[in-house]
Amino acid sequence: MFGRIYFRVLWIGCFLSMTLLLSAQSKLDSLHHLNEVVVTARINKEVIPVQFLSGDKLEKLAAHSVADAIRYFSGVQIKDYGGIGGLKTVNIRSMGTNHVGVFYDGIELGNAQNGVVDLGRFSLDNMEAVTLYNGQKSAIFQSAKDFGSAGSIYLQSRIPVFQENRAYHVKATFKTGSFGVVNPSLLWEQKLSENVSTSLSTEYMYTTGKYKFTYAVDGGYDTTAVRRNGDVNALRAEGGLYGKIKSGYWRTKAYFYNSERGYPGAVVRNRFSHEDRQWDTNFFFQSSFKKDFGDVYSLLLNAKYAYDYLHYLADPQKEEATMYVNNTYRQQEVYLSMANRVTLFPFWDINISADYQWNKLNANLTDFPYPRRNTALVAAATSLHLERFKLQASVLGTFVNENVASDTTSAGNKMEFTPTVITSYKPFKNIDLNLRAFYKRIFRMPTLNDLYYTFIGNIKLKPEYTNQYNVGFTYQKLSSGTWLQALNVQLDAYYNEVENKIIATPTNNFFRWTMINMGLVKIKGVDVVLQGLWKFGNDWVFDSRLSYTYQKAQDFTDKSDKDTYGGQISYIPWHSGSAILNAGYKSWELNYSFVYTGERYDVSANTPENYRLPWYTSDFSLAKKFSWRKYDFKLTLEVNNIFNQQYEVVRSYPMPGTNFKFILNLTI
Repeated sequence: MFGRIYFRVLWIGCFLSMTLLLSAQSKLDSLHHLNEVVVTARINKEVIPVQFLSGDKLEKLAAHSVADAIRYFSGVQIKDYGGIGGLKTVNIRSMGTNHVGVFYDGIELGNAQNGVVDLGRFSLDNMEAVTLYNGQKSAIFQSAKDFGSAGSIYLQSRIPVFQENRAYHVKATFKTGSFGVVNPSLLWEQKLSENVSTSLSTEYMYTTGKYKFTYAVDGGYDTTAVRRNGDVNALRAEGGLYGKIKSGYWRTKAYFYNSERGYPGAVVRNRFSHEDRQWDTNFFFQSSFKKDFGDVYSLLLNAKYAYDYLHYLADPQKEEATMYVNNTYRQQEVYLSMANRVTLFPFWDINISADYQWNKLNANLTDFPYPRRNTALVAAATSLHLERFKLQASVLGTFVNENVASDTTSAGNKMEFTPTVITSYKPFKNIDLNLRAFYKRIFRMPTLNDLYYTFIGNIKLKPEYTNQYNVGFTYQKLSSGTWLQALNVQLDAYYNEVENKIIATPTNNFFRWTMINMGLVKIKGVDVVLQGLWKFGNDWVFDSRLSYTYQKAQDFTDKSDKDTYGGQISYIPWHSGSAILNAGYKSWELNYSFVYTGERYDVSANTPENYRLPWYTSDFSLAKKFSWRKYDFKLTLEVNNIFNQQYEVVRSYPMPGTNFKFILNLTI
C-alpha cells in the first residue's frame, strides 16, 4: 500500500509541475539569479536565525575541517574525539546530533545506519560558505528534505568564477606541521564555453596523529603520555560540471572519499593506547536543475545516488584487552526531489515539494535483518512578504515503509505531519531592525542501528519529536564616512523540547543493551552574535565576530531518579562563546580566534565525580600575500592552542596542546 502512495505522490508532483509549466508566461525577475552564498550573507533579511562564514573568513580561520569552523557559531556543541582523525559531530541547541541535517551543495548528506555525519572529513579547501540555520532555511523554494530537520548546516562548495579574458583558474595548496601532517590539495577550474564550466578538486592528507598530553592520575599527580593510533591516510576527489541556461542553471557533481585511520580510544584505567582501525569509502553522484518560467512558476529538481562502505576492526592479537570485532557495513541511497514554486502575487508565493528516498543497509553481522527503508516526503509551504512584514508557513508529510529479511520483523510503517510557522517584522522604516519568531515541530525516525542492530535494536521504538519556540531580533547599521563601517547584532531566546528521546539501556544482562524511548529534555537558551567592520585610512581593515550562548538543558525523564531528574544533560555547558578578530594591512593578514566552553557534566547525574572543568583555546595565524613572475602566493603560519591548554571535549579523549601548521597557496 505504501509503495502505491509513493508513486501517487510523485505522479501528483509531476502532473502539478507540468500544469504550472504550461501556464507560466512572464519573464524572470533578476533577483532569482542570486545564489545561496549571496543570500545567506544578508543576515538582517533572514526570517530565521542564521549564522555563516564564507570566502576569506573561512580561509583565515585556523581550521582544517568544517567541524573546526562550526565551533565559532553560537548555540552549537561539537563532540570531538581527539586529533585530526577523531570523529567530529555537531549538536545544535542541545537537541541531539541526529536532529541536524547536513546539506552539501543543496542536497542532504545521509546516513540511515546511525544518523551521524562526520564533519571532520569535509575539508575547507574547496568550501565557499558554511551556513547554519535554526529551524530551517529562510526560503520556501526548496526540497521537502530541507523542511525535515530541527537545525540545518549548508555546505556550499566553490562554483567556478573566472576573471575577464581568463578561461581557467588553478589553486594549489600545501600544508604541513605538527603531528607529521602532509596535506597537499589542488583545485582546477576550466571554462568550456560561455555557459559551461567544470572543476576538479583533489586533496590528500596524512598524519601520524601523535601528540603529547597531560593525564591526571588517581594518586594526585599528573603524567605526560603520547596519544597514539590516531593516524589518518585519506584521499578526497570531487569533480563538478556547471551549466547556465536561460533563467536558470544545472549542476552535476561526483564526490569520492577514501580513508584508513586508527582510533586511539578512551584513556581510562591508565590505558593510553588502542589498536582499533577503520576503513571508509564514500561516494556520491548528484545533480540539480533549476529554471524560472517567467514570474509565475519555478522548478527545482534534485537527484542523488550514494554508496558508503565502512570496515571496523578490533583485533585481540594486537590488543589483548579487546574483543574481536571485524564488521563491514555497506549502505546505498537513491534520492529524487521536485520542488514547484508559484508566485500568485508579487508578495505571495506557494511551494509544493515531493521527495523520494530509498536506503539499503547490508552488514556481515550474525542474524542481521538487511533492512530497506522507503521514505516519501511531501511539503506544502507559503510565503507572504510585505514591505515590513514577512510570514512563512509549511506542513511536512513524511511516509516511511520498511522491509527486512523474511525471517525477521520490521518496525512497520510510519506517517507523520509536522508544521512550521515563521514571522518577521520591521517596526521602523529607516532603522534596520527586524523582529522575528518561529515555531516548529519536527521528528526524526530511529536509525537502522536503533531498530535492527543485532542484540541491541528495538523495532518498537517511537520517533523522537522536537518542539521549537524562538523569538529574537537582528539590527544592522552601515556607515561609509566613519571608522566603523558596519555593525550587526543578533539575539535570540528559545525554548525546545525533545520527546521520546532514544537512549541505550542495559537489559537483565549488563553486556546486552537495548534501545528504548525514555527521555524528555527541556532546553532554554539565549544566543547572541555581534559582528563589526572597521577601517582606518586606506590600508588598515579590522573585522570581528563575537558569539555567546547560555543554555539550560534539563533531563526530565524519570521523577523517581533524584540524581538525574532536572539535571543538566551531558556535555551541555551553561555558558559558551567564541571570538574571531581579523586585521589586514596591505598584503598582511593577522587572525586571532578564541573558543570557550564552560563547566558541564558528562552525564545527567550532576554529581561531583561527573563534573567537567571549563576549557578554552586560542589560535593565531599570520599570512602574507605576494606575487612572483605573475603568480600569486600566500604564505600562512598557524599556531593553535597557543597557551597549551590541556582539555577534553569528550571525557577521556584528550585534545592536542600547542601545535603548528605552515600553509603555502599558489594561485594561477
